Amino acid sequence: MNRHVDLTGALCRTSSHSDNGGRCVELAPGFPGVMPVRDSKDPEGPARVFPAGAWQAFVAAAARGESGAV
Repeated sequence: MNRHVDLTGALCRTSSHSDNGGRCVELAPGFPGVMPVRDSKDPEGPARVFPAGAWQAFVAAAARGESGAV
C-alpha cells in the first residue's frame, strides 16, 4: 500500500493498557481503511499507516499471546 494519508489534525490516543514505560504506540482511529500508528516517545515523528485488516489481525494475534505479534 503506497497511499498518502493526510494526518494533519489527527487525534492520536494511547492505549489505556499502556505501561507508561515508553513502550507504547499511539493510534489515530477514524481513517477509513487504514490505521495510523506512531511511537509515543516521538509524537512529532513519522507515523506508519497500516491497512485496517492487517492492523486488526496484529491486535488479535497479540491478544492471543502469539509471540510473532509483539
